[in-house]
Amino acid sequence: SAKDELGDYQGAIADYNKAIEINPQYADAYTNRGNAKSNLKDYQGAIADYNKALAINPQYANAYNNRGVAKYDLKDYQGAIADYNKAIELNPKLSKAYLNRGYARYNLGDYQGAIADFNKAIEINPQDATAYTNRASAKNELGDHKGAISDSNKAIAINPKYADAYTNRGYAKSNLGDYQGEIADYNKAIAINPQYARAYYNLGVAKDDLGDYQGAIADYNKAIAINPQYAAAYNNRGIVKKNLGDLEGAIADFNKAIEINPQDATAYNNRGIAKGQLKDFQGAIVDFNRVIEINPQYASAYIQRGIAKSNLGDYQGAIADHSKAIEINPQYADAYTFRGYAKGLSGDQQGMCLD
Repeated sequence: SAKDELGDYQGAIADYNKAIEINPQYADAYTNRGNAKSNLKDYQGAIADYNKALAINPQYANAYNNRGVAKYDLKDYQGAIADYNKAIELNPKLSKAYLNRGYARYNLGDYQGAIADFNKAIEINPQDATAYTNRASAKNELGDHKGAISDSNKAIAINPKYADAYTNRGYAKSNLGDYQGEIADYNKAIAINPQYARAYYNLGVAKDDLGDYQGAIADYNKAIAINPQYAAAYNNRGIVKKNLGDLEGAIADFNKAIEINPQDATAYNNRGIAKGQLKDFQGAIVDFNRVIEINPQYASAYIQRGIAKSNLGDYQGAIADHSKAIEINPQYADAYTFRGYAKGLSGDQQGMCLD
């Protein structure tokens, strides 16, 4: 409806309600009302409407596709894929269903499956810049950074104002060591969309890598101002502050990252390191315990906990932790070094020399 196109989703819903009242078997009205509800983030309400449309017309490919999108937004990726499969079965030329299934597969870590779907979307619609951009993201995840740049270039040729394409290309360039090219691409993305938090975040990472710590903090500040729930930006800003010696400021940032995402093992690990540098070894151990609880294979957390235990005189506990890190990663040189140090402090000179 015109109201939908103007962003008046509540007004659109009122119109669809009226249409349904007049004709309760009007499948399109339920689908369009579902779309309006999705735009208002009422995903469960949207799914209920798509269900109704499908009950009226079980061959309605778009309703399956749109229900898949609502499930995707609820992070039900498997449920979304099932709906996209059905949409494709009903309409094998529905390019957006391949595109959307590719998103879902990407989020499940099935990057090859995602690429296959993006390939199909491009085959159906060779001018789909979004498909090229998303294929670039999947290629980046698989380490094919040159392929990602090629796809990003294609997306930009189709749509020179596509900020995501510049950001993906910048990320690929960073992995190929072209840091200046990377920064130029992030700046271009920001010029197109000054509210693009991810581009500021990536720019911060690039400046941090180049040793421009104040510049990195400024970019993380900007990302956080745009998106105050950006946990990774707080975490990275905390790391830069820690490296600059602002340990209290770093801990405040790690606290915020953990508040936003209580399952963020990296933020707990970083906070533990900062607490250790402040000689709060007991507090550090509490954080490393939490890291290991979240991810028992987090080798560096065992090393850091071992260091904290050594500082508290618990050399046997430290040795056990360093041994665990070695069990997880037998090539972890630091683990041998710190275990040897703990053995030496415990009086085991021979063990120290062997490590």
